[in-house]
Amino acid sequence: MPDTLPADSVGLVSPATLHVDKPLQLDCGRTLNNYHLIYETYGTLNQEKSNAILICHALSGDHHAAGYHSMQDRKPGWWDSAIGPGKPIDTNHFFVVCPNNLGGCKGSTGPNTINPETGRLYGPDFPIVTVADWVRSQAVLADHLGIQQWAAVVGGSLGGMQALQWAISLPDRLRHVLIIAAAPKLSAQNIAFNEVARTAIKSDPDFHEGHYAEHNTIPAQGLGLARMLGHITYLSDEAMGQKFGRELRSGALQYGYDVEFQIESYLRYQSSSFVGRFDANTYLLMTKALDYFDPARDFNDDLTATVASIQARSLVISFTSDWRFSPLRSVEIVNAMIKAGKHVTYAEIEANQGHDAFLMPITRYMEIFGSYMKKIASEVPSA
Repeated sequence: MPDTLPADSVGLVSPATLHVDKPLQLDCGRTLNNYHLIYETYGTLNQEKSNAILICHALSGDHHAAGYHSMQDRKPGWWDSAIGPGKPIDTNHFFVVCPNNLGGCKGSTGPNTINPETGRLYGPDFPIVTVADWVRSQAVLADHLGIQQWAAVVGGSLGGMQALQWAISLPDRLRHVLIIAAAPKLSAQNIAFNEVARTAIKSDPDFHEGHYAEHNTIPAQGLGLARMLGHITYLSDEAMGQKFGRELRSGALQYGYDVEFQIESYLRYQSSSFVGRFDANTYLLMTKALDYFDPARDFNDDLTATVASIQARSLVISFTSDWRFSPLRSVEIVNAMIKAGKHVTYAEIEANQGHDAFLMPITRYMEIFGSYMKKIASEVPSA
């Protein structure tokens, strides 16, 4: 890190933790009698408490969306490209809130936290949670902060699904919803990818049916393989080709089974770094939440009827090279909203980075994103 932070950074930030003693009824039938949510905030809440933005994170994301935790940090939060002074989510105008989802592994109650009823880690005994459960817990956080209505709920990928669920489940508690690189439900192919990833984790000899912490180990090989598979699906073939091609590490074939191609080296690096920062039980949990997401199931699979309750104005964004959640999946959401008579804006961004494009400062993407957010900012007084 340099001695000074970038001028458009939210700067040094520290997380806060909300302890909730009110029981939370989960869709799986179980109850969390108490829980805690860790979250970060950026910017200042105005007197009317009308300028608040909720950021929903994706599968491997967390509450640290922008800024730095210390001057020694090498990387800022995961969506620093979009959050900060003068950026699309401009903290000169907005009060931004980003929680770590229930079941996460970065401080919120989840598999790697202590079960107060047993005094031991939850591990695999932590209940399955759904996107709707996350929305309910995030509403508790909003109540704690005194925010009765979000100016907007924003998310990409699994975060975009949460944003959509917010608009459906609690329509009067948000004025805008931004659904980026998402889908109304997973395709069979996507569920298949998730199952292969889970199988890799559960097949690791160090998994111990999810009780690996009690054996002082982690299923590093299985979790690493899951990450490698996931990362392949987040990139496009074009992006991989441009970045790595068939480039060899040593410049010549070695005629063996060690790492030879640069793409192999890259995937192994992604694998090892992920294992050091993410929990295997949380990975299982998050992929199941993805699989289960299907709000239209409660409406006889009628997506138009599903979105009929939405009151928020909507921006839906997709990326041309995203084959994990293709533009056609976003168009499904848009067409359902149009049919239901909702106010929706749609943009398909030309980008070769694949699904991960939603995290990147692609010029056209930032222009459209920023323009929409400026309209929201014009509706509310700054702090």
